[in-house]
Parts: sequence; C-alpha cells; structure tokens
Amino acid sequence: MKEIPRISEAEWEIMKILWSKAPTTANEVIEVLADNKEWKPATIRSLISRLLKKNALGFHQDGKTYLYYPLVSEEECIKAESSSFLRRLYGGALKPMFVNFLNQEKLTEDEVEELKKLLDERKKKE
Repeated sequence: MKEIPRISEAEWEIMKILWSKAPTTANEVIEVLADNKEWKPATIRSLISRLLKKNALGFHQDGKTYLYYPLVSEEECIKAESSSFLRRLYGGALKPMFVNFLNQEKLTEDEVEELKKLLDERKKKE
C-alpha cells in the first residue's frame, strides 16, 4: 500500500481544487481561492510546492506553463486522515469515538434513521 502524505488544512484547500479540476495551473488555483481566501499568490504557490515535495501532486510542463494534478485520490486522503484521527484521539477504537459523537451532536430523526440503516447494512455484511 502506498503511503499517503499528511496534508495540512491549508493544503487541503489546494487539493480540493485539484481533485475537482485537474490538470490545472497555479494561476487557476489562485483565481479560485481569491474568492474565499485572503491568501497571497506566493502563499498558494508555496502550498503547491509543499504538496509536490510530499508527492501529493505531480505536474507536467506545457511550454512555460506547469499543469498540476493530484497523485493521491480524495478518498485515499480522507481514509488516511480518518485513521490518523482515530488513532490519535481514541487509540484506534471506533466505539468511543462514535459514542462521543452521538453524545455531542444533535441529530435529526432522519439522521438517526440513516445511521441505523448504515449499521444494519454493515451488520448484514459481517
């Protein structure tokens, strides 16, 4: 199994853009983030550079233009991050995390029913 790099919160913003629209240029990423982040273009380029060093992104050159694309899928990163979170906060045990979540969050009846359905489906698979 390939190692999934640890991605910071800021780097996630870059990755989300590239997962939805790749390959893309740094300038296109800057344009997308200009609408909802107050990051300078140099900051965004630094984040892209960090992601390249982590082997989360790859690139190919088209003339003077660099086109960036993800080397890891969003699903792989979410799975790795979830696993890391579970290990760090709950020693890898799912039940205490789930109990804590249920005690902290207010769920609608529909959400409770959906969770029941997911658990029932999981039970049938095992």
